[in-house]
Amino acid sequence: MESKRVWDWERDLKNMRDYFKSGKTREASWREYQLQGLRRFLVEKEQDISMALMQDLGKHRVEAFRDEVGTVMKSINFALKNLREWMSGQKAKLPQIALLTSAEIVPEPLGLVLVISSWNFPFGLSLEPLIGAIAAGNSVVLKPSELSCASSSLLASGLTGYVDSEAIKIVQGGPEVAEQLLEQRWDKIFFTGSARVGRIVMSAAVKHLTPLTLELGGKCPALVDSLSSSWDLEVAVKRIIVGKYGTCAGQACIAVDYVLVEKRFSSTLVELMKLWIKKMFGENPRETNAIARIVNKQHFFRLQSLLADANVKKSVIYGGSIMDEENLFIEPTILVDPPLEAAIMTDEIFGPLLPVITLDKVEDGIEFINSRPKPLALYVFTKNKELQRRMISETSSGSVTFNDAILQYAADTLPFGGVGGSGFGSYHGKFSFDTFSHQKAVVKRSFLTDFWFRFPPWTPNKLLLLEMAYNYDYFGLLLVLLGLKRPSKRTSLI
Repeated sequence: MESKRVWDWERDLKNMRDYFKSGKTREASWREYQLQGLRRFLVEKEQDISMALMQDLGKHRVEAFRDEVGTVMKSINFALKNLREWMSGQKAKLPQIALLTSAEIVPEPLGLVLVISSWNFPFGLSLEPLIGAIAAGNSVVLKPSELSCASSSLLASGLTGYVDSEAIKIVQGGPEVAEQLLEQRWDKIFFTGSARVGRIVMSAAVKHLTPLTLELGGKCPALVDSLSSSWDLEVAVKRIIVGKYGTCAGQACIAVDYVLVEKRFSSTLVELMKLWIKKMFGENPRETNAIARIVNKQHFFRLQSLLADANVKKSVIYGGSIMDEENLFIEPTILVDPPLEAAIMTDEIFGPLLPVITLDKVEDGIEFINSRPKPLALYVFTKNKELQRRMISETSSGSVTFNDAILQYAADTLPFGGVGGSGFGSYHGKFSFDTFSHQKAVVKRSFLTDFWFRFPPWTPNKLLLLEMAYNYDYFGLLLVLLGLKRPSKRTSLI
């Protein structure tokens, strides 16, 4: 039975390759129609999308619109507005020596691409790369995560009426399906998920030398300076709280993973965080439906185990008690200075547990961040221009955002992606289009003229002429051609 499924896929993939070869997906009108179809899907199925996200993750409808429907709609509109300009390519400058020659860079679609998305933002992380793949003119197979099964099912059943099913297919299934898909030959693989699975995807891509984009994660720190203004501090705290608990309950690759702050300032920060957790999520967050739930029991028990260590438990100063297994709910929790060697400080948390690490001075945060794997995002709350400069020049991360969190994800004009262990490659806006395109160099030369000294047989004079040409010494080149300059002794040695 399994072999038949694989054989059916191989047949479908062949048909998709043939459809791509027909040139249909390269047409601007085809690309625009597919993007318009995605937009209609979001508009007409918004209520179904909200229900699926509530079923899978307990996301409030407002959070669902903010983080998935709204952001994807914005990305589609941006792509539709700029698509023809992106497709047109750009002229390239050539050196003056290239007489009667022109050049341009022409983007061309890669072919048949595979997108494997994650469960925490099942629509956003599926449709954002799909927008880029379609805009670039590719045929696409999308495999949503089986962990967000209601959302995956809606994508598979709902999208078919809105996009060209000859070129865009949704495949559901678990790890065994992903494994079988990865055995096939692709022109590009785009994966969003954990570093562990990312290594498996990368190993599979090696077999066919398939180009790959990995959107992984990592522990994203927030460094908080001792802000003197109470207004600034309150704004910083609200943005950190939303960047942790208010973004899929911390189950996001760009969620704040831990906070770094000076010891002398830590109690002020923590007390204000407690206050705003209550203001945003209520005295009993389990009943307010303002915070998402944990995706499944496996992840629930994983988060629970992070607090099982006695030394970690001692560091809990807020929350940490309400862990509702039946409803997969864990209350917002704050820890101060848990052991740095504990799993909560070495593993990506991906949940509503927030360690606060105290420093002797805020500048020590640079060394702390650099001692750990490169994060996908770095958040720094400070007005200190010198500290901002140092954070940019002395740390490495997929992105750095000052005085906010998560905001960079929504910007279509910025590349979104990691570095090192947090992934490689980027997307969003034109960066999505470029990710799924090959930038082809096109050079056109006239038959009318040539530089005779580029051809054998070789002489000292030709070497001198080439040296002048490659060093842009056109005056010297003219002198040699006029016989007013002769080869040097070194050049004559040939």
